[in-house]
Amino acid sequence: MRTLIQRVKRASVTIDGELISLIDNGLLVFIGIGEEDNSEDIAWLTKKIANIRLFDDEAGVMNRSVLDIDGEVLAVSQFTLMASTKKGNRPSYIKAAKPDISVPLYEEFCNEMEIALNKPVKRGVFGADMKVELLNDGPVTIFIDSKNRE
Repeated sequence: MRTLIQRVKRASVTIDGELISLIDNGLLVFIGIGEEDNSEDIAWLTKKIANIRLFDDEAGVMNRSVLDIDGEVLAVSQFTLMASTKKGNRPSYIKAAKPDISVPLYEEFCNEMEIALNKPVKRGVFGADMKVELLNDGPVTIFIDSKNRE
């Protein structure tokens, strides 16, 4: 499972001109799900994301987590995070899980994130043509791969 996390002042998802989700200060989390991903990946990622220190303390040092600041999370499924660009100029998405695998794992990720945060997680709509807007704070953007735990 791959996630791209952005510290945001605000972020939203709109579909066909209708606002679906909106957060203020927090994290926008794009989630790519692969065929080999499972609940173990979700448990590790949700703990990591809830506790990763990306927010400034009083001294301006990134020492606070989204939990510490009582921030919000917007989770958006994004199969293109599973892209392979090894050959040619057209990305291959063969590593991305099919919807019968990825939809339940996306839902499980969101549910586990809600437990970790003790608050609702805002969501995109799986498979929809979403318009995602954000005001990146910093900018701070972090890539985390559950299969490559660096």
